[in-house]
Amino acid sequence: MSTLREALDHQPETRAFWSELAEGRFTLRHCRACDRAHWYPRAICPHCASPETEWRAASGQGTIYSYSIARTAAEPFAIAYVTLKEGPTMMTNIVGSDFAEIAIGKPVEIAFGHKAEDGITLPVFRLA
Repeated sequence: MSTLREALDHQPETRAFWSELAEGRFTLRHCRACDRAHWYPRAICPHCASPETEWRAASGQGTIYSYSIARTAAEPFAIAYVTLKEGPTMMTNIVGSDFAEIAIGKPVEIAFGHKAEDGITLPVFRLA
């Protein structure tokens, strides 16, 4: 698959996530059986194996668990693991923030409007 859009078209379990993100809403898959949110979205809960999962609105808030700054890239960028307020940890980018201010434990919030080259809205974060 040559583009992110083509790859996502083959992932029906995640279509709702990407559609909601494009509309400016951040959602997570949540298990009704064990009451835990999970990332990456999937229909079966990775914590308890229940099929009783649903999409729920998420806060879009979290803290930096770990990060790295790629300064040798043509356009330097910050990649990070962010632990979301709802519990899961996800890999993402930190955007619109001074690299010198990025640190483990710093609060972040979702930053809507960032798109991949093929127009897919990406779940990226900025310092809160």
